[in-house]
Amino acid sequence: MLQKAGLIASFVAHVFHLLGELAWDSVETKYRRMQSISRPPLTNHDEIQNIVIIGASYAGYHAAKVIASNLPPKSPYRVVIIEPHSHFHFTWVLPRFCVVEQEHKAFIPYGPYLKGSPEGRVRWVHERVAQVSRDSVWLEKSQEQIPYAFLVVATGSGATDGLPSRVAADTKAGGMALMQNMQRNIKQTQHLVVVGGGAAGVELAADAKQRYPEKHVTLVHSRKAVMHRFGPELQAAALRGLEDLGVETVLQERTASSSIVNCTGQKASSSIMAELAPEAISPTGTIRVKPTLQIQDAELSNVYVCGDVADVGINNPNARSATRQAMVVGLNVVRAATGGSPTKTYKPFWGEGVIKLTLGLDTSISHVGDGDTELWWHSKERNLALMSAGAWKRLGAKPFEDDYESEKQVE
Repeated sequence: MLQKAGLIASFVAHVFHLLGELAWDSVETKYRRMQSISRPPLTNHDEIQNIVIIGASYAGYHAAKVIASNLPPKSPYRVVIIEPHSHFHFTWVLPRFCVVEQEHKAFIPYGPYLKGSPEGRVRWVHERVAQVSRDSVWLEKSQEQIPYAFLVVATGSGATDGLPSRVAADTKAGGMALMQNMQRNIKQTQHLVVVGGGAAGVELAADAKQRYPEKHVTLVHSRKAVMHRFGPELQAAALRGLEDLGVETVLQERTASSSIVNCTGQKASSSIMAELAPEAISPTGTIRVKPTLQIQDAELSNVYVCGDVADVGINNPNARSATRQAMVVGLNVVRAATGGSPTKTYKPFWGEGVIKLTLGLDTSISHVGDGDTELWWHSKERNLALMSAGAWKRLGAKPFEDDYESEKQVE
C-alpha cells in the first residue's frame, strides 16, 4: 500500500512540475513577442525561411502548433507541414472501429488545431518525402525541392499490415473503405483468429467477441503473457477479461494462417533519414537523439526528432509522450530561430505510460506503473465511440462535422 501511495505522490509531483514548466514557457513566449515589436516588418518575400515538419500525427501536429503560435509576429520563418494523409488519424479507436460501424469518427480534419496562427505562417503539403539532404527535402510525387532552416522529423511508426493499428490509406474515403472491409470480414467469419497480444490485438478480439458472441474468437500471441510490455498485474487482468468474454487465448505460439487479423508490432518509420544520418539510426529503427531532441549528429544541429520515431528510452510510446516531446522540440526550434539556444530537454517519465485498455464494448482497465509498482482500475465505457468526440474538440474540430471532400480524391 505504501508503494502505491508513493507512486501516486510521484505522479502528482510530476504534474505540478509540468504545470510549472508550462507557466515559465508562457512567460518566455510573452517576452519574445515584446522583443519583436521593435523589429521592422519583412518587405522581401525571399527572406522567408522554412521550418519543415515531416509528419502530422500527435508529435508533428503539436510541434507545428507550438512553433507557429510561439514565433514572434515579424519572424522570417514559415512552418511547412508535409503529411500525406488528408485527415488526422485517431489511432486509439481503430481496433474498435474495425468492429463497430463508426469509422468516420477516426478521421479528424486537419487545420483547425492551428487556427490563430499568423496569416501565411503555415503551409500544408499533402505528399510524401522521398529524400532528405542537409538543407532540403524532396517530395515524392511533385519532385518539389523544399529548402529548410530547421527540420522536425515526426514520421512515427507503422504497422506492416495496417489495420487495426494503422490505416494504410491517405484519404478519408480510402481509410473508411478499408475499415468497412474489415468490419464485413469480421462479421462474416465464424472463427476469427487475431494474432498479437498487444493492446490492438486484445481490444479487437474482446470487441469482436462481445459484438458477436456466437463467433469463435482466438487470440494467438508468441509471448508468455498478453500485454507483455506492461506489468504482471495488467497482464493478468487483461487475460481474465478476455477469458470472461469467452475469447480463447493461445500463448507462446505462432500462426501462418492467412485468414487472420494481424495485430503484431509496429516499427519506427526512419528510412528517410537512413542515408543522411546512418549512425543515428538505432538497431530497432528509431532515431538516436540528444536530450534536446536534436538528432545525434554534430553536423545536423538544426534537425529535431520527436514521437514514436525518436529513441528516447520509452518501451511503450504513446500520444502523451509524443505530445510532450513535441513541446520540447517546438520551443527549442523557436529559441534557435530567435537567436537563442535550444536548451530545453526531454526526460521520459513513467507516468506518461498510463494506458486505458478496453476489454469489450463496455469495460476498460486504466493502468500506470513505474516498473516496480502498478496501479490499475476498471471503468465502465458508455460510449461506443470511446474518446472520439473529445479528440475532435482538442484538435479544434466540431464533432463529427467534416466538409472536406475526401470522397472525391483518388488514392
